[in-house]
Amino acid sequence: MKLYTAARTPNPRRVDMFLVEKGVHEIERIQIDLNAGRHKEPAFLARNPLAKVPVLELDDGRFLAESRAICTYLEVLHPEPNLMGRDGEERAFIEMADRQVEFSIFAVGANCIRHTHPGLAALEQPQFPDFGKSQGEKMLEGLRWLDSRLVAQPYVAGERFTIADITAFCAIEFLRLVKFKPAAAGLNHLAGWRDRIAERPSATM
Repeated sequence: MKLYTAARTPNPRRVDMFLVEKGVHEIERIQIDLNAGRHKEPAFLARNPLAKVPVLELDDGRFLAESRAICTYLEVLHPEPNLMGRDGEERAFIEMADRQVEFSIFAVGANCIRHTHPGLAALEQPQFPDFGKSQGEKMLEGLRWLDSRLVAQPYVAGERFTIADITAFCAIEFLRLVKFKPAAAGLNHLAGWRDRIAERPSATM
């Protein structure tokens, strides 16, 4: 298999962290230079017409896009250590937490950065700064929710590390582009959680 990815971008990082947590190292990584527009070239569009990374090329020649779908596929191939739930009930609660983070922090935070950061102007045309600012306000609401959730439990989905922690960590690390730090925002539980996750080997990806 081959993984088409891009350095320093949050969705590919989710898959990279997932692979490290699984101990999977045999997948070839092919870097796509987004700033050079390689994701919009015909060769890449043949793999994903939506021009998004990551994309996993399967051994049979098919292409699987979307980071959550790729992780689901990898979870089936490599069930241990389990990151997405051991039974239907646990899977449902982990997916709930993961989706809540994805929609209330990850997506709105990415919109905020894409539409306000000058360094991303070449990738996001046109930029809408007012929209980006409003998305930043929604993102702060989501971060406060997560901070309160971490008062009562050590990880995003409960008592153990899961894909929801990967999604949240990648979102918060991407926010460093706008100099966001949980502790500076008074989100001390989130800050402590972030520091613990940062100590994991997968966090260096």
